[in-house]
Amino acid sequence: MRGQIVLSAQQIREFRERVYDYYRSHGRDLPWRNTDDPYRILVSEIMLQQTQVARVIGKYEGFMRAFPDIESVACAPLRDILTLWQGLGYNRRALALKRAAQIVVAHYGGRIPSSIESLKALPGIGGVTAHAICVFAFSQPTVFVETNIRTVFIHHFFRNSTDVEDREILPLVAQTLDPENPRIWYYALMDYGVALKKRHGNPSRRSARYRRQSPFEGSNRQIRGMILQALLKTAGLSEDMLVERVPFGAEAVKRGLKQLEREGLILEQGGHISIAQ
Repeated sequence: MRGQIVLSAQQIREFRERVYDYYRSHGRDLPWRNTDDPYRILVSEIMLQQTQVARVIGKYEGFMRAFPDIESVACAPLRDILTLWQGLGYNRRALALKRAAQIVVAHYGGRIPSSIESLKALPGIGGVTAHAICVFAFSQPTVFVETNIRTVFIHHFFRNSTDVEDREILPLVAQTLDPENPRIWYYALMDYGVALKKRHGNPSRRSARYRRQSPFEGSNRQIRGMILQALLKTAGLSEDMLVERVPFGAEAVKRGLKQLEREGLILEQGGHISIAQ
């Protein structure tokens, strides 16, 4: 374990200036950055989990038109939510969002909670997402690391290191945090991290958390996605009909069906399989 890095006031000032200089010239204008509405921030953060910004932009705007508030998500059939979610992948997030919305409406009067622990208790919200919501919706100067932030700190402070742990990065995030304007600071860090990945071949590969994503083609994710697409087009298909429509072999399709049913995305009644309610 490497020793903790302690930055001087001058180092902190110079680092902030570098990050802010980049952001002032190249910061991205993203739709969820033009609001501090906790619901809109919640939706964007769940969509951005494991999904690139370019894919999220169009889906986010369409989702906001269809579901302008958390009550509309809580009341909507899962089929309608999943239909708009297509193209984002990881469909469990859509179900988690609906369940989280139902809890917020039932237990918080429709107001997104503003504490880390309350947010983490909601379906589909882990530590990073909870911290991000607190920063971007409530301007709380909380400390967290995600992939682009990780890139910035590894590039600047761990240039010759490998297997860098987040617990080594977090103290540096805390030291350099701009507590007066955490929203803009984190936006700046993330955008600067995107640029560093393009320039330097993704410094985050030297993180202990780095894992190369497995290919999508032929994966279980693809099979599950195709099952849901078939059920969104035609309700009440039988298992045999789905095996015919999803060209990956009967056993693979059956495994996908069991997983989707276990997760609550589909249900089977009388031999007919449909999207859950």
